Amino acid sequence: MSPLPGWRAALRIARRDALRAKGRSALVVAMIALPVVGVTALDLTARSTETTPARVLTETLGSADARFTDAGLGPVRIHQMPDAFNWTTPGDPPEQRPGEEPAPVDVPATFPDGSRFLTEQSVPASVTTRHGIADTEITELRVADPMMRGRVELTDGAYPRARNEVAATTAFAEASGLSVGDRVTVRGPQLSYTLTGVVEVPADLNAKSLFAVDGAVIAPWQQAADRDKKILPPQAGEMTWLVNGPSKAGVTWRDVLAANKTGVLVTSRQVVLDPPPASEIPLAEKMDLGSTSDPKMTAAALTVVVMAVLEIVLLAGPAFAVGARRSRRQLGLVGSCGGSRGQVGAVVLAGGAVLGAVGAAIGVAAGFGLTALFRPMIEEFAGRRFGELSIQPLEITAIAVLGLVTGVLAALAPAIVAARQSVLESLTGRRGTRRGSRVLPVVGVIALAAGVAVAVYGGISGSTNLVAGGSVLAELGVLGCVPVIVGFLGRLGSRLPMTPRFALRDAARNRGRTAPAVAAVMAAVAGSVAIATYTSSSSAEQQADYVPNLTAGTAALTVSQTAETAELPRVRAAVDQNLPVSGGRVDFEKVWAGSNCSVYYEEANGCGTVELVKPTGKGHTCPLQGKGAKELALRISSDEHKRLMNSPACLDELYTSALFGNDDDIVVGGADLLASYVELDDPAAAKALAEGTPVLLNPAYAKNGEVTLKADHIYNGRDKKNRAQYPGKARTTTDRLKVYVAPARFAATPGIRMILPKQTAARLGLHTEDHGSVYRLERNPTDAENQAMAAAITQTGDGAYVTTPMEPTSSDDATILLILALFAGVVTLGAAAITTGLSKADAEADLITLSAVGAPPGVRRSLSGFQCLVVALTGVLLGTLAGIVPAVALRLTDLGAAMEVMRRDPLVSAYTPIVMPWGTIGLLTLAVPVLAGLLAAGLTSSRLTLTRRAG
Repeated sequence: MSPLPGWRAALRIARRDALRAKGRSALVVAMIALPVVGVTALDLTARSTETTPARVLTETLGSADARFTDAGLGPVRIHQMPDAFNWTTPGDPPEQRPGEEPAPVDVPATFPDGSRFLTEQSVPASVTTRHGIADTEITELRVADPMMRGRVELTDGAYPRARNEVAATTAFAEASGLSVGDRVTVRGPQLSYTLTGVVEVPADLNAKSLFAVDGAVIAPWQQAADRDKKILPPQAGEMTWLVNGPSKAGVTWRDVLAANKTGVLVTSRQVVLDPPPASEIPLAEKMDLGSTSDPKMTAAALTVVVMAVLEIVLLAGPAFAVGARRSRRQLGLVGSCGGSRGQVGAVVLAGGAVLGAVGAAIGVAAGFGLTALFRPMIEEFAGRRFGELSIQPLEITAIAVLGLVTGVLAALAPAIVAARQSVLESLTGRRGTRRGSRVLPVVGVIALAAGVAVAVYGGISGSTNLVAGGSVLAELGVLGCVPVIVGFLGRLGSRLPMTPRFALRDAARNRGRTAPAVAAVMAAVAGSVAIATYTSSSSAEQQADYVPNLTAGTAALTVSQTAETAELPRVRAAVDQNLPVSGGRVDFEKVWAGSNCSVYYEEANGCGTVELVKPTGKGHTCPLQGKGAKELALRISSDEHKRLMNSPACLDELYTSALFGNDDDIVVGGADLLASYVELDDPAAAKALAEGTPVLLNPAYAKNGEVTLKADHIYNGRDKKNRAQYPGKARTTTDRLKVYVAPARFAATPGIRMILPKQTAARLGLHTEDHGSVYRLERNPTDAENQAMAAAITQTGDGAYVTTPMEPTSSDDATILLILALFAGVVTLGAAAITTGLSKADAEADLITLSAVGAPPGVRRSLSGFQCLVVALTGVLLGTLAGIVPAVALRLTDLGAAMEVMRRDPLVSAYTPIVMPWGTIGLLTLAVPVLAGLLAAGLTSSRLTLTRRAG
């Protein structure tokens, strides 16, 4: 007989049971639907933003058929791949003499007959804005042409069509304060344009640039430079041609090969999307056309899917157990009417199928809706437009089936338990006693130890697959140990008050419902802690590798030419008025020997130099550079390497700055520079400067409290003033100077190695001149303030510039950590709520007894709160410990890779810290369990209706 009639009845019973218990059904549907929503939205977003060849072509070509580019070798044959990313010449490229330009190529002559084309060429420029002046890029391209649809889209106003019109990207318009109708002037040639429209580049929403028609900027700029030699000529990029081939023919592979004969590189839409066979590609035999799939990414994706299914099963399983508990009498009636154990279990299993199907359908629909609703926000965050939503029917179907299967798997364990229960126990409401498995904890401990060992070995050996596999195995091992851990909790409550003692012992007695919920919390928290730990550690590594260009909270004004020194007062006033300056400024001077190299730099050996001579030996010579460096790198750890990299001897081996006017970071200044910029508050150092003693910030240059200052007094013949004063031959002087040596931590001061008093420089025969100022800032300046300052400086002669601190690479680590904490918190609250509901169902008789013997009404509330707290806190603590394993293993993998690079180049950082996200852990271990307990207590009714106990 077919089993279909039995399953049909089971599905009908399950459907009716789901409708009767609407609250429990909604909870299960929500737990199954939420991951399906996330996976569906993620699939839609990933597919819609995927850089497919068709999308890349639209972002590059618009609706054009091809892009033609001069390869830059002259009219010589080249061979290219269909995607035009790789190309070469059949033989050796033609030799060119130094300074010789390749012969020009007539690119339009290679277009197919009947083609239509646009030209594109960009030039960097400084333009006026509403706030002042800003640097940008101007692209000469007729963006109004239909050929540009998909690449540039109008958002406001109109496209530029005349040579006195431009369009701005949205990001540039917002930063500059410009709007449609405003005037924009290109500084230098003083070319003025009207802003007719605002456009966006779908491939780069953050692009800050301008668009003009061809011939509107570069040609008149060059003409202006030809007329006036004071105007710098435009530094235009290479020209490219966007081509539409003959109607319906496009640009074929034959057309590409024809263009290659004269040195023209072609990116053709038709060829990229439908490439020719390898036999027709001359370059194919030299290229590797193998698969580019990443097995590591495949393994990681599979691991995420498995853990997600496990998470849902652990969360939804107790909810099905709640339903099975409440339907005991109904299931007993099925058995008493002749139903087999398989049919009893099928009723529970059918409940999983019904709720799983509903959850999957709702989840897929909600995933589509949320993706469409939050699409603009996602696009802004990603910095690019989706285009059309890319829907993969097979993938969406697989996601829905996964939700259905997850519901069935979640009901599997409760179905087995219900099928094993005797009919008498089901009808009377009594529960049999089953001993916990003694094998499972042993297997769990073995799996935990093996998983940790595999993960650590994978981290040391650099195998991310072993790390992922070992981490999953370790987590499964902890899951196997959870029932024993829960049972141990009952022994901890002997000295606690009645309510928490009851909660602990109830959790221990009913491990079948407590353990899955604890395991679910543990799994969610473990994943969140693992990602949070890795993210925090990577962020700390980036912070350690960051080399500041200025002291934090400062800005430096410097003049670029000696002739501009007279304008310094006006420039300083411009900075004071336009930047968020706090306090007064500190002025400094540059120092040099002989003729000033910033003026007389054209001739070889036409100017003087001054430098600090670094002693040799321990504490002076960087051991990570030169002879023996690689041998040392093989012996030291990453922490020892970091200590050496941060030592004064090695600090300035990779990075020096001439910001303060001297290539050797020597600056002339006083005690105010020490206090404001160096942040050295030492009366002894200030006194030393006042007495003419230099202050050395890097102790590696001092020996016995002295430094060696070497100066080449070379005077240029064009330097009439100084040449008349020093008519003799060039000379070299070496002076030993007593110095005040600052503590070693000040060796990292950006741009300054030694502060030299002005009177000491004069005594040594060196020249000094006012060079700029240092300012303390209240905050980083805005775009508007920078543009206003640039405009004000331009009015003083445009010979000075202001440097502000470069911020470390921005990241969204704080947002990521918050999202992870919220995710783990929601899962913890859900799992604790499920267990509390199951506890209330199971302990109804005990609660009635408590009420009957005179327990206050508040006991019911406090008991629910403590039961919820036990589950949440236990799961969070176990999850925190479990999540550390993969994070540490992955960081060990990173450490191995960093050490390998460092041993090849000892001056490359190998610092790979492991930083715990204590804020996230604190939120999970303290706030979330307490919140779960309070919510459970607050939402539980203290009233209890006394009923007659069965039996």
